[in-house]
Amino acid sequence: MTSDVDVKGQLLKAQKEWAYQKYWVMAHSQQHYNALRQLFKGNEWSSDKAETFQHLLAEAEQIEPTLQTLRTAYQHVWGYFKKIASSEERECYKHFDATLDNSHREMLVFLQSLTAKYHIPYLMQSRLLCEGL
Repeated sequence: MTSDVDVKGQLLKAQKEWAYQKYWVMAHSQQHYNALRQLFKGNEWSSDKAETFQHLLAEAEQIEPTLQTLRTAYQHVWGYFKKIASSEERECYKHFDATLDNSHREMLVFLQSLTAKYHIPYLMQSRLLCEGL
């Protein structure tokens, strides 16, 4: 029988993994992002949820990012900087966003550099910013 401590430990481990995967999944599939978000609602965890979590991550990995899913993920990441970025950084973001279809790699590198510059711990541990797409 699984104890409450074990379940809580499994939940915390899964939440940490979700934090790592969140923006990467968003960049690949909004539907998978929403399904995973729902999985964590209520802070309850089970072996079935753990299995579903791994299954949804594996599915998302097979989906190519689209311009819209990339834009959504990058906009969420940009949200960490929009109030602290310099006017030059804001202009740079606007440029990359406007030309995203041709410059999504540049946008990723730009957001990675802002993450390092402003030392945002949550983003420094994000798969999207650590590994890219």
